[in-house]
Amino acid sequence: MAEQRLQKVLASAGVASRRKCEELILEGAVRVNRKVVDKLPAFVDAERDIITVNGRKIRAEPKVYFLLNKPKGVVCTNSDPAGRRRVIDIVRSKGRIFCVGRLDVDTTGLIMLTNDSELTNRLTHPRYGLAKTYVVRVKGEIGGGAVEKLKKGIWLSEGKTGKASVKILRRSHKESSLEVTIRQGLNRQVRRMLARVGHKVVSLKRTHIGKLGLRGLGTGKYRRLSGSEVGYLKRVTGVVGEGAKDKTTGRTIQES
Repeated sequence: MAEQRLQKVLASAGVASRRKCEELILEGAVRVNRKVVDKLPAFVDAERDIITVNGRKIRAEPKVYFLLNKPKGVVCTNSDPAGRRRVIDIVRSKGRIFCVGRLDVDTTGLIMLTNDSELTNRLTHPRYGLAKTYVVRVKGEIGGGAVEKLKKGIWLSEGKTGKASVKILRRSHKESSLEVTIRQGLNRQVRRMLARVGHKVVSLKRTHIGKLGLRGLGTGKYRRLSGSEVGYLKRVTGVVGEGAKDKTTGRTIQES
């Protein structure tokens, strides 16, 4: 196995987030083959090197992948000072898991959780731009001009958003519904885009991440991803050398 960054190996083993693992390294809490490693960058072979954190040997956890239909009022963070319900409180998993990206507290719908830090980094990286689809209800009748602006991109504080796919589902004087697909992940992006064209969002629900959808998932329900679904995510994000096994056939999915 090729050498990898030490903090990545620690995060993949479920020690903590990659940033926290970097802090542990710099604090001198990590040893590789009995020698303290307290400088970055540091590289290790996870299959050959003996790695300990505060005296405890790390063991790689099996990778797990879940899809959840997030209810309103639930937060996508592992630590919430306000004590609100978290998505990780809903999904039962023995090891540490975390959200792939975030939905704000008032947004519902599809969110992915995993302990695979490498795939998470790729899924949230702007380079790969995996499509995310939302169904939005807004106040007022949205016109063709506003739709065209959304399609071409909206100027926000971070710059101009990428082109969006927009489909009108229902339109009336009081309220309109539309389907919006974007490939970015800016903070509260869809809400801010609609606000810029003069429409306040009444409700926002993510229905798809790439080709993965909500079908069969009631609000607050979750399921494990199949081996083929994991393989699909790895292919579209360019992950190589990490074959996923289909739970039905037990065969390794080729990431070509």
